[in-house]
Amino acid sequence: MPYDVEKPDEQWRAELSPAEYAVLRQAATEPAFTGEYTDTRTKGVYSCRACGAELFTSETKFASHCGWPSFYDPKDTDAVELVEDRSHGMVRTEVRCARCGSHLGHVFEGEGYPTPTDQRYCINSIALRLAPEEG
Repeated sequence: MPYDVEKPDEQWRAELSPAEYAVLRQAATEPAFTGEYTDTRTKGVYSCRACGAELFTSETKFASHCGWPSFYDPKDTDAVELVEDRSHGMVRTEVRCARCGSHLGHVFEGEGYPTPTDQRYCINSIALRLAPEEG
């Protein structure tokens, strides 16, 4: 699928730190309970660290205690792309930035969290950048 933001691999490597590149461009996962946004309660908008697209808001962030930031819905339905992921011997749904195709994390359903969508977008902190609400 063509993305609005496409760059050669060398440019992604130059613009992102090695850890950011591993997660965003190679679908790695940051270690649990290490990300800067895992437990933050700051109000604002979470954007893609690779391209700046607005992805999630603090309004849909919830405490899942899973080790990564969790959201029950993206900011807009077209902000993220969902792709079947059959890696690691299981079937999951990968979440990518719809603007640049960067790996963000995975979405899970039916886990019983008391959220309006019964979904948990489990997103790597390193894939996000929080713009705090002003005021």
